[in-house]
Amino acid sequence: MTEATLADTSPIPRRRIVSWALWDWGSAAFNAVVTTFVFSTYLASSSFVSPAIVAAAGDDASNPALVAAKSHNATVISTALTIAGILVALLAPILGQRSDGSGRRKRWLGINSAVLVLVMAAMVFVVPAPPYLLLGATLLAVGNLVFEFAAVNYNAMLVQVSTPKTIGRVSSWGWGAGYLGGIVLLLLLLVLFLQSFGVDGQTGLLGLASTPAGGVWSVRIAILVSAVWFGAFAIPLLLAVPEIPAHDNREGRIGIVASYRKLGHTIAQLYRKNPQVLLFLVASAVFRDGIAAVFTFGAIIASQVFGFTSSEVIYFAVAANVMAGIGAFAAGNLDDRLGAKAIIVFSLVGLVVAAVAILFVGDGKLGFWICGLFLSIFVGPAQSASRSFLARVTPSGREGEVFGLYATTGRAVSFLAPALFTLFVTLTGNTRYGAIGIAIVLAAGLALLVRVHPVQREID
Repeated sequence: MTEATLADTSPIPRRRIVSWALWDWGSAAFNAVVTTFVFSTYLASSSFVSPAIVAAAGDDASNPALVAAKSHNATVISTALTIAGILVALLAPILGQRSDGSGRRKRWLGINSAVLVLVMAAMVFVVPAPPYLLLGATLLAVGNLVFEFAAVNYNAMLVQVSTPKTIGRVSSWGWGAGYLGGIVLLLLLLVLFLQSFGVDGQTGLLGLASTPAGGVWSVRIAILVSAVWFGAFAIPLLLAVPEIPAHDNREGRIGIVASYRKLGHTIAQLYRKNPQVLLFLVASAVFRDGIAAVFTFGAIIASQVFGFTSSEVIYFAVAANVMAGIGAFAAGNLDDRLGAKAIIVFSLVGLVVAAVAILFVGDGKLGFWICGLFLSIFVGPAQSASRSFLARVTPSGREGEVFGLYATTGRAVSFLAPALFTLFVTLTGNTRYGAIGIAIVLAAGLALLVRVHPVQREID
């Protein structure tokens, strides 16, 4: 058995492709529910503000003390994510390299997926009270860290479930499965746990408590169900996709320092022989961090600035995922005719415009709906076209290595957007202005991308 690369042309069994895509379907439990629309919003809610401040503010959402307290909570969350991002930057590249070389890509994907399920399940113990904010933020950060380690191996597996003629299609199936999985899960959680049906203090068909006094079990049990969801849909990949073989490593087992040295050699070769690939890897790392921040902090802005309830956040999440999916499928049809770079540039411009517009739409919910859905339609195309662009500029015979580098470095700068979000929230004392930090990161990625040309040369 030889390692699967994009040079292979043998047909891939459909069961293997579907099993691979199901992991993306299941991962929506973390991306959509935990980091974006439910758990992060829960942490940023008044449940974790001092009851005295909440009582003094009453129905006045603009009360300075309440606004300051909620901004502090948002800062704690973003700081935790910043620390996680720094750890990703330091560890993800060599962990991906070492799992490839040892032939344990699938094993580490399974281990990290299992740890993530346990972290999500532990979120049920985050009681709605200020002393538990740090625990919640820590679990959120650890979850993001472990998820990124899992994603390193998952994305690298793309070459094991596709051929040169199907890589774009298979990649889009993965993105599409993620969007669809997010919609289905969010609707399920909304009906069972989160939607208000007119009973005070309870939500969902199961009638769980939804107030701080009742423990907000509606949200906590929803997260627990999401953990089970993710675990169940991660299993098919582990059963159907074969493990890669270990490389013929004449150096033997190498240490951490040698791993960094080896990574540096690969990057140096790209710089000398194919700088366009390296520049794209850097540009994509930056703008994908901005895209991740859109989802991570978008729900917090909706809740704190525009007064969205938990149910309204879920409604928006469903609509945003639908728009992102529509955008991805539409861009797939245009990719071959216009080129992937044109799709990415157009999408990033749209994202920056939408992020800046949030600053000027007032406090009405309609304004956020318009800006948010306009923004969402550009998310899918930017993500799906990034993979197809890299497939076109990757030197022949080096696809597996470069796609692995793309996967391992994709979140290596994931501290940028959370750090800038934290900076602008801290400077202004208003969560809305965190959008400036997100827009800066997206614009920086766009500025780097426009310098990239779709050329390729062989590297040693």
